[in-house]
Amino acid sequence: MKNNKPTDQPVISVHNLDHYFGEGELRKQVLFDINLEINRGEIVLMTGPSGSGKTTLLTLVSGLRSAQSGSLKILGKELCGASKKELVQARRNNGYIFQAHNLHKSLTAIQNVQMGLEVHGKYSRKEMKERAAKMLEQVGLGDHLHYYPNKLSGGQKQRVAIARALVSHPAIVLADEPTAALDSKSGRDVVNVMQKLAREQGSTILLVTHDDRILDIADRIVHLEDGKLVNNSRKKQEVA
Repeated sequence: MKNNKPTDQPVISVHNLDHYFGEGELRKQVLFDINLEINRGEIVLMTGPSGSGKTTLLTLVSGLRSAQSGSLKILGKELCGASKKELVQARRNNGYIFQAHNLHKSLTAIQNVQMGLEVHGKYSRKEMKERAAKMLEQVGLGDHLHYYPNKLSGGQKQRVAIARALVSHPAIVLADEPTAALDSKSGRDVVNVMQKLAREQGSTILLVTHDDRILDIADRIVHLEDGKLVNNSRKKQEVA
């Protein structure tokens, strides 16, 4: 049976990963010997000062940027040296949540969420609409389906972005500072929604943050400084 494959293989496996920007004399190394493994269903938060390489690493894991040196395996597929076609395929396994939500202003909430399904090319228009509506209900926006972004609060926009990222039930959810522009309550609400839905779907979460208020959701916190992973410690399990 298809489901009898071993599940102990890491969803994200990074080994000896280096990355550079620029060419020739302007070439600058921004990531140094990164080693990181993340398992299915794990919630990992990545912290570190601005400019430490967090977003660069996130975009490499997502397939938005091509890995140059070392090994970067996502769901067992090597992305270092991957072709554009292979990177596009890899991105279909991801739900990406941007810092500034990146909603299309000319589309309603439900239309924005449907875009998370259109890239897969396997759903009918009716299926996409039904799935998008259901996902918006799950993030508490069932009565805002036809609102345009300019009619939504910051927290509501980020909920739409979460719905768009999770509507296809991705194996991996990648989030870049999803609470940065939100107040304390909205930020907590957004993270709780993301955590709940990902847990229900069995997704793995890698979330970049400067927000100390949300560190408690993590199974593990990793820390980047100057392009180097300086802390890769698992949180202590709470004893009931």
